[in-house]
Amino acid sequence: MTGIEKAKWCATYADTKKAEDIVILDVRGLSTITDYFVICTAHSSPQLRAVRDEIDVMMRREHNVKSKAKDGSFESTWIIIDFSDVLVHIFQGDQRDFYSLENLWSDAPRIEFSPEEALAMTRA
Repeated sequence: MTGIEKAKWCATYADTKKAEDIVILDVRGLSTITDYFVICTAHSSPQLRAVRDEIDVMMRREHNVKSKAKDGSFESTWIIIDFSDVLVHIFQGDQRDFYSLENLWSDAPRIEFSPEEALAMTRA
């Protein structure tokens, strides 16, 4: 599975748990630690947990891709799932605006993600 496919599947699983503002950034050539960021917003601690669990479980179950690590507590309101070539950032509330990863990595091409694409990938 390529990095972009992995990123899109992570975005798909985030979407199934109603994460919002899902964005994929292509940081190849800009970062030495990963190729893609998936960034999304959850609106509560239970949703933050649900998005994290859905991505982690479904990537393992459906694609045999295990995360290297998960970092962040629910109290921190920012969780990262590390799939080596994809880092998934799940923010709660205003934390996404505060840390502003999209602005910090503004040189990275943005790959917009839509729920329609998630539905099409799920059916494929």
